[in-house]
Amino acid sequence: MLVAAAVCPCPPLLVPDVAAGAAPELAAARAACTDALGVLAAARPDRLVVVGPAEQSGRGPHPAGTRGSFRGFGVDLDVRLGGDGHEDGGAASERELPPSLAVAAWLLERTGWSDAPIEGLGVGEPLEAERCIQTGRDIVAQADRVALLVMGDASACRTLKAPGYLDERAAPFDAEVARALGAADVAALKVLDAELAYELKASGRAPWQVLAGAAEGADLGGALLYEDAPYGVGYLVATWS
Repeated sequence: MLVAAAVCPCPPLLVPDVAAGAAPELAAARAACTDALGVLAAARPDRLVVVGPAEQSGRGPHPAGTRGSFRGFGVDLDVRLGGDGHEDGGAASERELPPSLAVAAWLLERTGWSDAPIEGLGVGEPLEAERCIQTGRDIVAQADRVALLVMGDASACRTLKAPGYLDERAAPFDAEVARALGAADVAALKVLDAELAYELKASGRAPWQVLAGAAEGADLGGALLYEDAPYGVGYLVATWS
């Protein structure tokens, strides 16, 4: 059963070494992520599953100890998912974490996560809603007390200088996602428009629908901790507990 979830954005700029001089601009987002991870720890899960968007090479399960890197962003910084992965016998994958899970690993290292064994799961942007939902159901069947760390960004079309330019549909889309995450509205997340999310470059759609499947019947309450669109990209932090 799902006992808690944290939803965080996944831009590499969240990592100060990557952001460099722009690091203060996301200080509030980092602080909200730290608070969200505190909610996960307080739930005392038996297992933590980190879910985030991934390209083809980064999909599938990533055991504890899998390495990630920010070298592709010009920074000599490596991370591991859940530290050294001792709880999984050192069976870390030779594949690197996708960027979204590398950001998650950095957040977990930053807060000193040691509360439960960890596994990562990269999901592809095109994954159909029903498959995302079923994936969530499968995840929570793994242990009695499962927590999720769900990585993903909202639209990337909020301003003229955004990666996807300005799209008038972006702000209403993000507002509905923020409302649903803040209210732990499982039904609303299940029916998010996958085509619209794709057009708005919202990388979080599939991970959020994995969360929706995992949360079925859990009767969790939600809280929205952060909502903003620096750089024209929607970043949201929420907790379910």
